[in-house]
Amino acid sequence: MNEKISAHANAWYQQAEQKAAQYFASLHVQLMENRYVSTLTKDFHLWKKKHIHYDSLLSFLSSGKRKADALDYHRYIGWLNQTGKLDDYLDRSVSYMYMRDLGKDLNSPGIQNRVQHLASDIKKHLLRPTTSKEGVQPEFISLAGLYRWAQKEGVENAVIWLINKLKNVSAHIPQQMNAEHAQRKLIKIIIGVVLHVMEEMDDAALPAERSQRLDEGIRLGYFYGLTYPFIDDLLDSEVLNAKEKEQYSDMIRNALLTGSVPDLGEWDVVNLEFVRYVHAELREAFEYIKSYQKPEAINTFFEQSYVFFHAQDMDRVKELSNPQYSNEELYLPVILKSSSSRLIVRSVISASEDEGFDRRTFFYGIYNQLADDFADMFDDMKAGAVTPYTYFLKYRDQRSDLINPYELYWTVISYLIHDVYHSDAKAREVILDRAINGLKRCKKRLGKQKYNEIMDIFASGNPELNRLIQRMVRYADDVDFFDKLLRDQMVTVLRNNREEKEYFWDTVKNIRQQINQQLLISKNHSVSSINESLIDAANYSLEGDGKRLRPIITWVMGVNEYKLHASAIMPLLRSLEYMHTASLIFDDLPSQDNAPTRRGRPTLHQVHNSATAELTGLYLIQKAIEEQSSLRGFDPTAVLDLIQYSSQKAGEMCIGQSMDLQSRGKALTLEQMNTICFYKTGIAFEASLVMPAILAQVKVSEIASLKKYAYHAGIAFQIKDDVLDWEGEAGLLGKPVRKDVENNNSTFVTILGLEGARRAMWGHYCLAMEALNEMPRSNGFLVHLLDYMVNREN
Repeated sequence: MNEKISAHANAWYQQAEQKAAQYFASLHVQLMENRYVSTLTKDFHLWKKKHIHYDSLLSFLSSGKRKADALDYHRYIGWLNQTGKLDDYLDRSVSYMYMRDLGKDLNSPGIQNRVQHLASDIKKHLLRPTTSKEGVQPEFISLAGLYRWAQKEGVENAVIWLINKLKNVSAHIPQQMNAEHAQRKLIKIIIGVVLHVMEEMDDAALPAERSQRLDEGIRLGYFYGLTYPFIDDLLDSEVLNAKEKEQYSDMIRNALLTGSVPDLGEWDVVNLEFVRYVHAELREAFEYIKSYQKPEAINTFFEQSYVFFHAQDMDRVKELSNPQYSNEELYLPVILKSSSSRLIVRSVISASEDEGFDRRTFFYGIYNQLADDFADMFDDMKAGAVTPYTYFLKYRDQRSDLINPYELYWTVISYLIHDVYHSDAKAREVILDRAINGLKRCKKRLGKQKYNEIMDIFASGNPELNRLIQRMVRYADDVDFFDKLLRDQMVTVLRNNREEKEYFWDTVKNIRQQINQQLLISKNHSVSSINESLIDAANYSLEGDGKRLRPIITWVMGVNEYKLHASAIMPLLRSLEYMHTASLIFDDLPSQDNAPTRRGRPTLHQVHNSATAELTGLYLIQKAIEEQSSLRGFDPTAVLDLIQYSSQKAGEMCIGQSMDLQSRGKALTLEQMNTICFYKTGIAFEASLVMPAILAQVKVSEIASLKKYAYHAGIAFQIKDDVLDWEGEAGLLGKPVRKDVENNNSTFVTILGLEGARRAMWGHYCLAMEALNEMPRSNGFLVHLLDYMVNREN
């Protein structure tokens, strides 16, 4: 890096540091003179009128008024609505978002109308019947909810792109990093950028312009958000050693100062594949963001980004064992990184200049950073990280000059309320709500004893103010925030999804193994040599590397959901796989698909001949009926109903194959394609769900929901097959690719195009999820099965 570029970098940082130093000096004076104490005392006395309630004992004991636990998302929203608190809850939550994320003055013209409008929209979503059902993921967090929003805004392609990007991030994060934390932070940044884009748009923007801007905002949000898990978190983790961290930091710094991401170069690292992935993603991100910048604003983007990174890097290299850091060394990087991280967002989206935003954001950042550092101080202490809190904990008895970060936090609050927001009542309300909420959450997380010990350390300098604050922590109500609820819910959902996904694959593996052990057709002494060859042919087809999805689904529904005995339904599992394998044998015949391979091996007619393949298929169908008729321990009527249903579905599958053959070489409509797809593949999914339900004699309404789920899941599965056939590899798929295209046959991709097919797949995904939500029981397995169908690579 040449001296001229280094000089520019130093000038950028020194200029920002001077501004931070002036702000810090102003805070320091107020802190030393204790000006904030009397000011905040008055603020709290005004504030508490709305938050300290003296309800009667009868009202307190009333079950209708008893507060629901915020960890129970659906009950908590219901409680807020029932008690009439939901409107205020959403108003302060959205107001806080406008202050923190969008840098708005709540007293400025039009802002309150926008706050109320957004709060009203959120309320409508929260109280919709499909989003208030217990056991169902909140619409704000679910993929189905995200895609429905995308359809409404016309940004389906961007959201599909984002879903795939997030899936890859999740798959690549090493064990040394907190995957849920990284994903949550990335999603939060994306939402923040999109909100900025929406706020920047004129209300009169045409739908096409709005869609384009949101599309760009989603991509910009993802690319900017990558800097948190793949720069900040990565450098804080133990994935890289000290030498590699230095090499990685130099690469980031070089990119910001030269405007070009250097090649990766030589890396001697255990997680080399991960580093290559990160480098490729960050290079793509850097080029996309850079290309989006206006020529006159590109230098501002690089300057702000460098200040942010350098401030982070200065904090990162500090060592807790060093007792010599000055207050300025501790706090100036905090001011710079916390403010510049938000200032960058407006630069990223090329927003128009807004001096008021810059000023408010610069002063506001340290408030959030000090609150975050307070919440994380024990984790930071354990990791040996230097923050104002960890440093004060370690050296408070040795360094009388050290500023108490907790006291500075309240000084910042006073400064914001009176110097930045000019004593505005709404600003005071929201800021103090947030501060008390943070202490309440901390007390709940640490426990009363540990919390009091912390307060004895940090709050002993101003006992009267602290007594007032702790009284607010104990008794003040209505200080919860929606973003905190979503944060907790998102972490829970991400963690549960990971655990449920692991359980899903463990279940699939274990049941698949059980099925494989009992699937092959045995030979007895009375079997003739001709029959032996037929059984051998059948077993050859059954031995292939099949997914066994249909019998696995039936096992889960029968055993886990309907509490049927696993051994009792084994004949049903065998029958499903026999029927499915028979259909594949027929599909592969020269008279139909003429496929050379199936399940990674030559097809049956290639190994033997077409006549043997046809007879084997018929033989497997008869074996399936034999297995179904051998079901014992169930209501005989239910078994007869099951056999009748199975026969009907087998006939419909034949109709589907006939329709498929007649359509070869013809251009089909989407409706015709959906019909053929359902008859050929959707019916098999339906049968695997409905047949155990018939045995369990569940309600007709539940069977109807299962059929609806199967219909849309089956089509989604087939669309994914067509997409993979278009862009996949034969080695991964276990069968030839582009056969339909070569034969001029219609597929979802030829009818809709690649992007259109993906959009249709996600549309059916949403409809299948909505069918699951209609069911009387939540079924995590079917949720993850659907996720597998649309996200699989083979």
